[in-house]
Amino acid sequence: MNDYIYWLLLLVPLFFGLGWLAARIDIRQLLHESRRLPRSYFRGLNFLLNEQPDEAVEAFQEALKADGQTVELHFALGSLFRRRGETGRAIRIHTDLTKREDLSQDLRLQGLFELGLDYQKAGFLDRSEECFNKLMHTSMQDEAMQCLLNIYQLEKDWKKAINLARTMNSLDAGRYIAEYYCELADNELMHSRFGQSRNYISLALKENKKCVRANLLEGDLAMQQGNAENAIIAWKRIEQQDPVYLSLVAQRLFDAYCKLNNQQAGNNLLRGYLERYPSLDLLEVVYKMVLESEGVDGAYRLVRNELQRIPTLLGLEKMLVARMAVIPPESRADIDLVLSIVRSYTSRFARYRCGHCGFKARQFYWCCPACSRWETYSPKKSEEFEFSLDSANR
Repeated sequence: MNDYIYWLLLLVPLFFGLGWLAARIDIRQLLHESRRLPRSYFRGLNFLLNEQPDEAVEAFQEALKADGQTVELHFALGSLFRRRGETGRAIRIHTDLTKREDLSQDLRLQGLFELGLDYQKAGFLDRSEECFNKLMHTSMQDEAMQCLLNIYQLEKDWKKAINLARTMNSLDAGRYIAEYYCELADNELMHSRFGQSRNYISLALKENKKCVRANLLEGDLAMQQGNAENAIIAWKRIEQQDPVYLSLVAQRLFDAYCKLNNQQAGNNLLRGYLERYPSLDLLEVVYKMVLESEGVDGAYRLVRNELQRIPTLLGLEKMLVARMAVIPPESRADIDLVLSIVRSYTSRFARYRCGHCGFKARQFYWCCPACSRWETYSPKKSEEFEFSLDSANR
C-alpha cells in the first residue's frame, strides 16, 4: 500500500508537467497560425460578430489580397456571399476550393458541402442534390442527408424523401415518414383516387399511430365518399391522439352530423370538447352552432363563460359581437367603438405560430413554410398559445 502511494505521488507531478507542456505547445501553435492570418481577417470577424456583413465582406476581400492561400478566408467569404444572396460569387469560391490539390480530404468535403448549399440557395436543386450525393459514405454523410431531405421536400418528391428518411438515424424518422405519406394521401384525395389515398393513410398510421393528420385525412376521404358516419369515427379518434387538434376538425364534425340530420348529437359532442379542451377555434364553431340553435342570448352566455375561464382579446371580441345583438340601438355606439379598438389588436393575434422559428401565419400548416420543420405549429392561435404558456409558468 505504501509503495502504491509512493508511485502515485511521483506520477501526479509528471502528468501535470506533461499537461502543462502540451498546453504550451498548443498555445504556441495557435499564436503561430494566428500570425499567419492578415489583420483584416480579424477585422472581418469583428464585423461578423457585430452583424455588419457588408463591412465583413470588404475586410475578407482585403485579407484575400494579402494572403490568397488561406483556406479559412475562402470559407468565410463564400458563406458571406451566400448569405447576401450573391450565390454566383459563392459558387466560384467553393468550386475553386474543391479543385485545390493542396487541401486535405476533410477540407475538400467541406468545400463540396458548402457548394451544395450555394446551389440550393440559388435554386439549382439538381446540382445541389448531385453535390450532396457525392458526400454519401463520407464523414459529412449525416449533414448531406439532412440537406437532401430538405431538397426532396422542396421538390415534393415524397417517395424519395421516404426512402432517404428510412436510412437516417433519427428518432423523428417515423413521424416525418408519416407526414410524407400524408402528403401523398392528400394529393391522391384531391384527384379522387380514393383507393390509393386510403393505402397511404394506412401506411402513415403504421409509421406513427399518433399521426393526427392521417385520421383527419381518413375522415375527409370518408366524407368525399358520402360516408358521414365513418368520417365522424375517424375524426373522433383524434381525441385519443392529441385533443388539442380537435379544433381543426370541429367544423367538419358538425357538418357531418348535419348531413346525418343529428345536429343535437353534434352540439353535445362539440360542447363537451369545448368544456374539456378550451380553444378559440373550437369556440368559433360552437358559437355559430349555439347561435343557430339557442339564439343570441344562448350564444352570449356561452362566450361570456368562456371569457371568464380564458381571458383573451379574441374571446372579448366574440362577446362584444354577441352583446351588440341584444342591446338597444341607442346604446350600441359605445360598444361599437370598443369593438373596433379590440379588433385592431385581435387582427395581430389571430395567427398560428411555429414553435421552432416563431413564424406566424393566418392559416395552420403541418410543415412550417419558413423553417420547413414538421408539426411545429400549435393549433392554438398566438394569443391563446401565449396564455397557456403563462398559465403553465405560474
